[in-house]
Amino acid sequence: MKKALPMFALLTSLFSLSAQAAGYLATKPEALPDLVFGTDEAGYQVSQSSYELETGKSYRLKIVSSGRKEYALRAPEFFTFIWLRKIEAGGMEIKASALYELEFEEEGEAEIFFVPIKPGKYTVGAAGLEQKGSVAEILVN
Repeated sequence: MKKALPMFALLTSLFSLSAQAAGYLATKPEALPDLVFGTDEAGYQVSQSSYELETGKSYRLKIVSSGRKEYALRAPEFFTFIWLRKIEAGGMEIKASALYELEFEEEGEAEIFFVPIKPGKYTVGAAGLEQKGSVAEILVN
């Protein structure tokens, strides 16, 4: 029993060290490839079918509408498990603690700055158009 206790303490401290991050997590966000909706003539395909991200790392993602369709972009599980720093759209910065949907009625773009906080497999898609190809997968490790 006496030998098990120091080993348990060592393992516990090692695991707690791996979960700690140093410094301000949102500095110098990594730019991800743009996610463009409506890259084909029909307006359904996306420019990037998947992304692989890491928890605790800062990212910025520009989401672009080609204007070929109206896109109501939703990612409820993903939006729940990110720390949202800000959204830039239409020449302004939007500081919000949560995001539900980005709706594009015409051509436009919005850039989100965030830090993923929970590993998982998520999707971001245009409501009602996912089956036609308007969806991307996000894997967070």
